[in-house]
Amino acid sequence: MGKNANYKVIIGLEVHAQLNTKTKIFSTESTKFGMKPNTQVGAISIALPGTLPKLNKKVIEFVTKMGLACHCDISRTQYFDRKNYFYPDLPKGYQITQDGAPACRNGYIIVRVKGEEKKIMLEKIHCEEDAGKLIHQEGEMDSKVDFNRAGMPLIEIVTKPMLESVEEVSAFMNEVRKIVRYLEISNGNMEEGSMRCDANVSVMEVNDTQLGNKVEVKNMNSIRNIRRAVEYETERQKKILESGNDVVCETRTFDVNDGKTYPMRLKEELNDYRYFPDPDLSPIVISDTWLEKIKSEMPKLPEELYAKFISNYGLSDYDAQVLTDSKEIALFFEEVCNYTSHYKTAANWIIGPAKAYWNEQDFASFSIKPKTLASLIELVEKGGISFTIAKQKIFPELLQNPELEPEEIAHNLDLFSDMNDQNIVALINELITEFPMKLEEFKKGKKGIIDFFMGELMRRCKGKADPRIAQELLMKRLRELKP
Repeated sequence: MGKNANYKVIIGLEVHAQLNTKTKIFSTESTKFGMKPNTQVGAISIALPGTLPKLNKKVIEFVTKMGLACHCDISRTQYFDRKNYFYPDLPKGYQITQDGAPACRNGYIIVRVKGEEKKIMLEKIHCEEDAGKLIHQEGEMDSKVDFNRAGMPLIEIVTKPMLESVEEVSAFMNEVRKIVRYLEISNGNMEEGSMRCDANVSVMEVNDTQLGNKVEVKNMNSIRNIRRAVEYETERQKKILESGNDVVCETRTFDVNDGKTYPMRLKEELNDYRYFPDPDLSPIVISDTWLEKIKSEMPKLPEELYAKFISNYGLSDYDAQVLTDSKEIALFFEEVCNYTSHYKTAANWIIGPAKAYWNEQDFASFSIKPKTLASLIELVEKGGISFTIAKQKIFPELLQNPELEPEEIAHNLDLFSDMNDQNIVALINELITEFPMKLEEFKKGKKGIIDFFMGELMRRCKGKADPRIAQELLMKRLRELKP
């Protein structure tokens, strides 16, 4: 490989998501976030001799839902393995995980980048327990261990090595977070550590058929940092190859402060972990009845709603993606569409004024019902109330008094317009007669005069005219008078 070679990056992801169970995977200890260190531990978490794990049934239900959402083959018989390695926050000296018989195999997640769809194929989805957490406090020689996280239930989504850009990585992580939130099996909050990602990065020449040596970058907890780590690691490996050297297969860590990766250890081979079935846990058998029950509890998913919003409601790719970004917003939009056929207008209201409110407040505090918002949309579409008036006057009033009807508010505030095109043109002619000098300035090319005329026009209309129509009529009249 030389300095003039063209390279491409191939990325595989391993995404961990903490499940929304009330108790840990093999014990009854609480999974509540943010508690004081070592206050949610018991005999099983700290691996006291003689303790036996007992599987939390919800974990299997949740991982099965994730597998169904990702088009996976559900393993009807599963068992847990011991993955043996030492680390200070792993009290047993092994992690209980699924290796030989993962809950889900194959499957895919669709990502959309620059208007194009791509299926990211999955190797597997399995469940396992989390380790504890080491705390390194500045100025102290010793590290401390918090076992609150030990035994937390995780699912791990493992992709095939086929992502080719940081844009695809970002899109994949967003989709995973979206799916677990739709399923309500995880909150997906990376800032709380509920979702973490390891990235396997390899660089190869464009025409090569064999993957380059793989480097694993561990435990990144934000999409921004995943992007930064992959970008840095890609350039680091390119420089190594351009210098004629080989990339070392190793595990590296990402430093968020300087944006660089640093070596941790040489990459382990699988047999280093000495996997074997855990003798303390019985195999899990997914019966037909149980699987059908889990399937019956599956909600509408973002992929399904995205397709529906485009095919049934005629929305654009952008609108459909924004609306399905949140389960609450997607279902709210769908319900609004039960009361109005102005689907694009409904999308505009939700992506615009409603979403602006949710960004400032939250969805739960939004008091306007879907049927009421649909009534407001119908009021504007029938004419007599402009979108601007509805947005600036009626919408805020509905937030304060959601029991009122939009039409009632419009009457109370005297917002109904008698400003038809003929009346607007009459006002425009009045302004031109009243301000002949301003007209002369416009004729000489001073475009700012348009803002003056529009301001005066809307003031005299008391804001009741549709600004878009008023401006069109104003420009038409001014062009007629311009030599």
